[in-house]
Amino acid sequence: MTSQEALAEALDVVLRFGAAMLRSGDTAFRVRDSMGRLARALGIEQLAVHITIGGMTATAQAGAQSVILTREVAPLGVDASRTAALERLARSSKPGLAPAALAAEIDAIERTPALHSLLPIALSMAVASAGFSYLNGGDVLATSAAAVAGGLGQAARTLLSRKGFNQFAMTALCAVLASGIYCLIVLGFGVRTFALAHAVGFISSVLFLVPGFPLVAALLDLAQHQTMAGIGRLFYGVLLTLAAAFGLSIVAALAGLTPAEEPAAGLGIEPATLLWRAVACFAGGCGYGILFNNPLRTVFVVGALSMLGNEIRLALHDVGMTLPPATFFGALAVGLLASLVREPLHVPRIALTVPSIIMMTPGLYAFQTIVFLNQGKMLEAIGAGTVCCFAVGAMAMGLAAARFITERQWLFER
Repeated sequence: MTSQEALAEALDVVLRFGAAMLRSGDTAFRVRDSMGRLARALGIEQLAVHITIGGMTATAQAGAQSVILTREVAPLGVDASRTAALERLARSSKPGLAPAALAAEIDAIERTPALHSLLPIALSMAVASAGFSYLNGGDVLATSAAAVAGGLGQAARTLLSRKGFNQFAMTALCAVLASGIYCLIVLGFGVRTFALAHAVGFISSVLFLVPGFPLVAALLDLAQHQTMAGIGRLFYGVLLTLAAAFGLSIVAALAGLTPAEEPAAGLGIEPATLLWRAVACFAGGCGYGILFNNPLRTVFVVGALSMLGNEIRLALHDVGMTLPPATFFGALAVGLLASLVREPLHVPRIALTVPSIIMMTPGLYAFQTIVFLNQGKMLEAIGAGTVCCFAVGAMAMGLAAARFITERQWLFER
């Protein structure tokens, strides 16, 4: 084999590794760093990588030889366990690594089955939906119906995903299914007007469709100047959100739902309230840890981070702080705490932070936006949608701020 052919073989397996990382939901800047580690271990002296969410192109140079290769990436997904395994592989690489050995390691990681089967995943989302409904003011009926609808909706999504169903069509279909089941249950118990409690349950039934990983990863990539990958992933997350909103809009229109009023900010903090919130946040965080294929030890840590971050957010909101800044401080706390525990767990920070903050999603404002749009009330829809977007942005900005505080390479540009 000539040196040109050897360089091409090494670059090809590095690109395969990067594509596997990107498909598992990792950020583009982390993919670039890990590819650089492996390239050096394989004897590649210089590596330049251009990453988008649909593919990547890389130029490798070793001595007088240079090679340019490209590889497709799609479809995207989320698998925290695979992300962690691939990052560990990159960190443990040593000089003299052979391309065939690296390819075998990637094969082994990709053949590893999911840590959790269909039933635990569905039950985890039933628990998370119930927890989210309780946190946002859902009553017993709404919380129970949201749990049933969320669990069945996630089961359907898992089955469709295994069949390779189009992600956007699948998201819209599962939104119709889950919210439709919720409405049938609630209407079957005689509810004819959706008050705050029932509106919260409606949104809670589709909480499993929130594209947390793509949206957070997009912001982090943009902050690290990975512009093409960041913009592409941002639009991917937005389209998934719109697909879910489209499905919800159909059901909301058929059910004739009306907007629910926002509750007044709390005037204090009661011990019993803190306790039950903690239980709901912990259970919801654990549910999302399972959904994103984390091992059980990591799942419990995610639950604890979700509990602490949400307690801070909700306590600040109770004493009068508006939702977006309260959400920012809650997400910041999650990011800072995750920086302390990620090394002992040997997991990427994003595998801890994203599932921990999804319970912070502003469900009521999302409900109001959808219903106002269905009714043609554009100004009201824009108002509710703006608050919703600011709160979601605050979630991501809180995590980014935590990185600026704890990681020197984020604070200073290279």
